[in-house]
Amino acid sequence: MLSPTFSAGIVAASASAAASVLIILSQRWHGKHTLDHDLDGVQKFHTTAVPRIGGMALVFALLATLALCQPWAFDLLPTAQLSIAALLLLASAPAFLSGIIEDLTKTVSVKARLLAAVSSALIASWLLGATVDELNIWGIDTLLAWGPLALAITAVVVSGGVHAINIIDGFNGLAALTVMVMLAAFGVLAWQAGDELVTQLALLGFGATAGFVLVNYPTGRLFLGDGGAYFLGFWVAEIALLLLVRNASVNAWQVLSVCAYPVIEVLYSIYRRKVVRHASPGAPDGLHLHTLVYRRVVRKFLRDDACKPWKRNAAVALVIVPCVALAATATVLAGDTLLGSVTLVLAQLLTYLLVYTRLVRCRWGARLASGGHGTTLHAARAQDMVNERDLLDGPDYAMPQKKQA
Repeated sequence: MLSPTFSAGIVAASASAAASVLIILSQRWHGKHTLDHDLDGVQKFHTTAVPRIGGMALVFALLATLALCQPWAFDLLPTAQLSIAALLLLASAPAFLSGIIEDLTKTVSVKARLLAAVSSALIASWLLGATVDELNIWGIDTLLAWGPLALAITAVVVSGGVHAINIIDGFNGLAALTVMVMLAAFGVLAWQAGDELVTQLALLGFGATAGFVLVNYPTGRLFLGDGGAYFLGFWVAEIALLLLVRNASVNAWQVLSVCAYPVIEVLYSIYRRKVVRHASPGAPDGLHLHTLVYRRVVRKFLRDDACKPWKRNAAVALVIVPCVALAATATVLAGDTLLGSVTLVLAQLLTYLLVYTRLVRCRWGARLASGGHGTTLHAARAQDMVNERDLLDGPDYAMPQKKQA
């Protein structure tokens, strides 16, 4: 017989899948407001309009699960755990609503959504005590004893996590499967630490995301949208914080190692746009790692299929998510020491930079084709800019009607 903990996760998965199917089947009535008709955007790789309100299915699933787990229903979880999960859902409201409103109206500014994410972080800090109190960095941990600084760092960490999941939400299943890997890792770490609450929260989030994936992947019939991505990013970030503040056996670098891929992606995107390209950090472009994987790897090795136009789109997750899972597994097994977790974070950062550079330059290292001689960093960067312009001017952007579903 399944334990109540796993039973609650199955309820969340079932409710999420049912809500996702309902959204898809009813799109003729709400499609005017919910379909993503923008097929020409620089980050768009689908050929038909798709509902982008998958976040509603996730939130509905957790609300339904909390209701069904009450003592007057199936009585699956302790009342204390249900209350904390409900407070976490309440705290997520500003971030989630800002994303959903953006999905429906396309009128919410980046700054407004960032402010909403910060608000959610501060509400969670107030309601649940989810406030960063250590980062395992000498000197910084002492400063975190000052409340205002701790709150500011918490707001940055959580809002950054919220937007990191949105950044990697570019291809079918990529963001949702990455979230499932991270939540599974956090659930195992919490279970090892004997933290039943965080284990349950991770399992609830895992179940709700799994139900969405069952419907979304591989064909991409429903998108997370900004609302779904923000909600999942908030849920993951808060579970990471609760795991850290409630368990002395877990260190900050271990938590970072589990989340390294989306964190590195968002930080490098800011660097690439602001420092290298002198553009707004919030300006969209087609130079994320997942986009490069699609253009340089998937399109090279996977033939286009007119009968299944979503195959190439879905293949991106099959390339990236196993790497994320491998890193998360290594973190669970070998990241319990500070040295081990720092090493794993640095290894993931180095791997990301090497792979990204390889995909942009179509060769390893900083050597150019002219004569095989080494080149200066300036010349290498100039060549990268040329390669990036080639990517942005390529056929997927020049002919958006050819993009994959």
